[in-house]
Amino acid sequence: MLGGALKVVGLLLGALGVLGTVAVTAMPQWRVSAFIEHNIIVFEAIWEGLWVHCIRQVNIRMQCKAYDSVLALSPDLQAARGLMCAGSGLSLLALAVAMAGMGCTWCPRRPWQAKGCTLPAAGLLLILSGVVELVPICWVANSIISDFYDPAVNVAQKRELGEALYLGWVASLCLVAAGATFCCSSRCAEKPRSSRYSSPDQHLAHSQRSPSRTDSSYSKSQYV
Repeated sequence: MLGGALKVVGLLLGALGVLGTVAVTAMPQWRVSAFIEHNIIVFEAIWEGLWVHCIRQVNIRMQCKAYDSVLALSPDLQAARGLMCAGSGLSLLALAVAMAGMGCTWCPRRPWQAKGCTLPAAGLLLILSGVVELVPICWVANSIISDFYDPAVNVAQKRELGEALYLGWVASLCLVAAGATFCCSSRCAEKPRSSRYSSPDQHLAHSQRSPSRTDSSYSKSQYV
């Protein structure tokens, strides 16, 4: 009962982590403009994401433009684009493996072995996808903080942490928690319950041997 509840919790956490990972990859709010010193009045807001660059001015709707080239991105955003795509693919694969390994699914051959080994594999994939997602988010956050406190960087070029980074931290924690839940709720080498009891052939052989013993004892008693 407890194992089934843990599996359901792990599946829900994994689904939330996958949705968050895909959303973070598509969101443009990775680096947002910082309003400091003389930029107290907000005239325009700048968003820098992995795919588009957006500018929103006062009384004007937001305008977004895709990057002309990957080289236009900073090194941290270039690495983040590839790592987030890899993390999204791993998380989707892990969720599919976890759904296939749940107890309500049907496995063709030796289902107890397939399910027992599938869920830990899904857990490891979820943990790996969470770590892969956590690396670029922490890298970009460190770069933003370093530039913010660097006096050599112009004030207009300084950025703050965007909403995508906070959502990415939550999504990566959900993936790692889901993977740990799957790894703890199942055993790869679990045997079926039926193996604990003797097979019908053993019962039949025992029943065939037992009359012979009684007959031999009865014949001995006659001779005595």
